[in-house]
Amino acid sequence: MKFLQNGTMPKVNPQILVWARETAGLSREEAAKKLSMSGPDRIRALEAGERDPSRRQLTNMSEKYRRPLLTFYLPNPPKSSDRGQDFRTLPDEPEVGSEALINALLRDVYARQGLVRAALEEAEEDEALAFVGSASMEDGVETLVKSLRELLDFTSDDFRQEKTVNGAFAALRAAAEKAGVFVLLMGNLGTFHTDIDAKNFRGFALADDVAPFIVINEKDSRAAWSFTLLHELAHISLGQTGISGQEGTVEIERFCDSVAAHFLLRPEELVEIGAQNNADLDELKHQIGDFSNKRNLSRKMVAYNLLRSDIIARRTYNALSAIFDDERIAQKIEDEKPKGAPDYYVVRRHRVGLGLLTVVRRLVAGGALTTTKAGRVLGVKPTAVNRIFDGSRAA
Repeated sequence: MKFLQNGTMPKVNPQILVWARETAGLSREEAAKKLSMSGPDRIRALEAGERDPSRRQLTNMSEKYRRPLLTFYLPNPPKSSDRGQDFRTLPDEPEVGSEALINALLRDVYARQGLVRAALEEAEEDEALAFVGSASMEDGVETLVKSLRELLDFTSDDFRQEKTVNGAFAALRAAAEKAGVFVLLMGNLGTFHTDIDAKNFRGFALADDVAPFIVINEKDSRAAWSFTLLHELAHISLGQTGISGQEGTVEIERFCDSVAAHFLLRPEELVEIGAQNNADLDELKHQIGDFSNKRNLSRKMVAYNLLRSDIIARRTYNALSAIFDDERIAQKIEDEKPKGAPDYYVVRRHRVGLGLLTVVRRLVAGGALTTTKAGRVLGVKPTAVNRIFDGSRAA
């Protein structure tokens, strides 16, 4: 970064302003609201170079766009970084703006992970987790399934003993957190305007041998959360960071799909459905539904395993998948109807998870993490940190 001879910062390239806003997943209208500007024309004028942004405006943009302040003084927008092999499972034609939102979400969680790892190192609690990167695809699916069951001290029988889908996920999540993995539920950047549909991303894993993070898209059906969690645990065991879209299109995604599926469901169980390609679609849907409900499984996951086992054809799977997606969206709309506002802190605790809450509370108490940084990790204002801790005292 070069300063001018009088010690002032260089002028801001308007293209940087466009790039920062778009990669934050914001339209001009949305940016204007977040920045408390009178309207999108003010944003347009700044991005067209008709006006220079003030220092205060840049500071505000830095916060709202989730970019370091010095980024705005770069001569040109940075090139898009490679997200790695297993980030290629996003749909070939993602919805407009979704990739920018996902990139912004990734940056946000990377920043949280960095703060947690640094604090753990400061507190000398940075013992490496042996299972991270310990597996290889060459070992085979069953070997990794066995390793995950031993790591979690949790089996498909334990999973099915839970009375509800929510209970089954909570038990699996608790086992993953006990193993040292932070499991978050996030489907946007903090507002419903930035919601990311599950068809664009189901979850992602940020592999790290001290502070591995898994994010599950809470906009997906709850029955799918457990499969996604296991899929991402497979990624972390392989030492791979990546995003899960829908069906895996590269070898590693198919491998992680198989690990998650075999953990939850023995292939020989599928014959109980008695599915045939010429079966009535409505009847098959109900058979899969009954089968899934008894095991706390996602109907779409079961249908996909029927496809991979050559029990149903691709056209049958596509038809079932479309039905399940439509029903998921309809259920989402129903769930979002006003029913009385849930307690903010209860919702926030559920999203960040007891594992992360417990560690952050301990690090704050020990002085390794400030309340400001704790708020950044937990996604709340610093003044709300103690309130969010209150409900996790039993940990």
